[in-house]
Amino acid sequence: MVRSAVTLFRERGIAGTSLADIIEHSGAPRGSIYHHFPGGKNQLAAEATAWAGELMNRMIGKFDDPIELTRALFEFWRAELTKDIQTSCPIVAAALGAAESVDAYRAAGEVFGKWERTIADLLVKRGVSGERAVSAATLLITSIEGATVVARARQDIKALDRVEREMIRMLGHLLVDSA
Repeated sequence: MVRSAVTLFRERGIAGTSLADIIEHSGAPRGSIYHHFPGGKNQLAAEATAWAGELMNRMIGKFDDPIELTRALFEFWRAELTKDIQTSCPIVAAALGAAESVDAYRAAGEVFGKWERTIADLLVKRGVSGERAVSAATLLITSIEGATVVARARQDIKALDRVEREMIRMLGHLLVDSA
């Protein structure tokens, strides 16, 4: 059910996804949703947000090179949006769905914080000072998320390409300046 929730939230947002939609998509028995998620949609949305965020955080943590990480993140979203230009980040869906699920909204904030810390830690290992590393991590996350929103709205992934080039250039300068 969590995977189905993530898939549907990416396509429709939290407000546009009902528990019936999630049950139908997952093939789970109707009564099982409240057995596993007694808090209903709010709990399911929060757990789905945390789960999706942790998957991405694990991927982020596998990289030793910030530029290779940046390329991989943009390539991930390029592939996702090429498959379905209407897809979006489930964490953004949760962040924008505060009225629908306060717990998912809070989980989104925690996920963004984890991503920021993981990326900042990588930058610090490469010699970037702590505050600058956090700023660069925030810039990378917000640039990717913003580029995906623009790509979706414009029905064109060129924004990803442009932002990726600038982020790689910026990170290259940051790493040289920190060496």
